[in-house]
Amino acid sequence: MSASPSSPSLISFSAVAATLRTAGCVFAEDEARLILATARNPAEIDTMVDRRAAGLPLEHVLGWAEFRGLRISVDPGVFVPRRRTEFLVERAAALARPGAVVVDLCCGSGALGAALAVALEGVELYATDIDPAAVRCARRNVAAVGGRVHEGDLYEPLPATLRGRVDVLLANVPYVPTEEVGLLPPEARVHEARVALDGGADGLDVLRRVTAAAAGWLAPGGCLLFETSERQAPAAVEIVTRDGLLPTVAECEEREATVVVATRPAHG
Repeated sequence: MSASPSSPSLISFSAVAATLRTAGCVFAEDEARLILATARNPAEIDTMVDRRAAGLPLEHVLGWAEFRGLRISVDPGVFVPRRRTEFLVERAAALARPGAVVVDLCCGSGALGAALAVALEGVELYATDIDPAAVRCARRNVAAVGGRVHEGDLYEPLPATLRGRVDVLLANVPYVPTEEVGLLPPEARVHEARVALDGGADGLDVLRRVTAAAAGWLAPGGCLLFETSERQAPAAVEIVTRDGLLPTVAECEEREATVVVATRPAHG
């Protein structure tokens, strides 16, 4: 919006919605309500509308995303938690117990671990990410529920004392095949870190690294949960099985979500 932010017309719902609609925002009215509810003054409204009209993800414009009823801080460049991934947290909450030791690998904003900690009582929560921007963001979200965030590659920065103690291992690994990253919507392709999207040639490279070491970190009977595509699920199950874990596949058609739960055998 190029006119002065002091103009009353610029802070009206109809003007904001019209500007967003002209910019191609499909849910212009919903986005206008969120912007008007989040901005602290007319100048912020003007800036936020300009940024959204320029193609920035709405969550980066607002500075937060809603995830399982929580307001999760999301900084520019950080992977935006998808609503379909709520299904993964729901599956984890159904399997876990109060006081569980939880690790959130490739945590991004920390949304998954934070949401699970809210769903369960007394969770001992740790999270890791290799992207410094994600770690800075996650520390705000995870600290709010009493957890800790470590910067580094997958398991590498975790305290060694967690080996064999993890009850729930959340790993929202990147699973887009490299050649398909360019086909993603610009909001993801341009404005989210590639490391959070690119899963290698078949989309399963990071998953292989996670499952290869998972049994050494999981407690007996502990579970690794990760999201994948319906197309990739059979290959993901093979990977899990090869690494000594027992896989089950859960699907939510409404959210188009596929989650693999890989359990460390309670004995052996």
